[in-house]
Amino acid sequence: MTAGNNGADTPENDDPFAHLYRSEGGEGGGTASGTGAARQPGVPRTSYNQVRTVGQRQYGSQGPSAYGRQNAHYAAPETLPGGADRTRPAPPVPAPRKSRNGLLIGAVAVVAVVCIGIGVAMLTNSGQSKDDTAGNSGPTAADSVQPSTQPSTKPTPGALPKDDAGALRLEGGATTAKDVPGARSASGSYVGGMNTPGASATWTLNVDTPGQYKLWVGYGVPGKDANLTLTINGQALTRPISLHNFAHAPEGAWDKGWTKSWSLIQLNKGTNTVKLSCENGNQCEVNLDQVWLERP
Repeated sequence: MTAGNNGADTPENDDPFAHLYRSEGGEGGGTASGTGAARQPGVPRTSYNQVRTVGQRQYGSQGPSAYGRQNAHYAAPETLPGGADRTRPAPPVPAPRKSRNGLLIGAVAVVAVVCIGIGVAMLTNSGQSKDDTAGNSGPTAADSVQPSTQPSTKPTPGALPKDDAGALRLEGGATTAKDVPGARSASGSYVGGMNTPGASATWTLNVDTPGQYKLWVGYGVPGKDANLTLTINGQALTRPISLHNFAHAPEGAWDKGWTKSWSLIQLNKGTNTVKLSCENGNQCEVNLDQVWLERP
């Protein structure tokens, strides 16, 4: 080695960082002051720069005290033009919620419009149906209605019962017919065949008040008088109902002999039965067209 680079006296003394873990005045005569004193007397060390304690090395002209200070040339990115110090964008403002009342009103309006549309459509279809059937000359419902064949059990409130004779219960050979014109029933029919012993026509009726009533009988005779036995609620009266030729029809003229007669009878409140029959001793050549009640 040369005089300018004598090298280390031992390998461990050649460590440039040995001063960091050596104690001052330790082995080898080294110092921790970093002043470059010889580690061994008479052996100068000139091959390395002077070693200093961490924090003593100077960079530039700022000196040891400048280590750790903020560099005068340093500037935070936030302070530079276009740096990171940008205003954070505001969060989006949520859209205002629709009012529940508004939604409800809208729904009601939609339902109302639909209902109006349905009503208009129904009225239109109804008008078309009437136009289609206006010229129809076929039979109507009234044309097909037939007279009732059931006896009247309850009169209209305030009115007394009235029925066509054809609606009564017929027995013993009595039957309905239309051969003789002029009967006053709704269908023009009447009850014939009463001249057979045992023939009868029974009327079932209702009254609200018990008491006496006039029983009217519409009938026709062939120009001569007739009579029939009356049975009220199963009890035969001793006096028959007189069916005289009040129309003064000539004998044999059935169509001229339509007239009426009455007899007083006693009825109970509620349902009653009135029977007109041909019994022994009666003159039964008569046709019956109507029966009704009247107050005496």
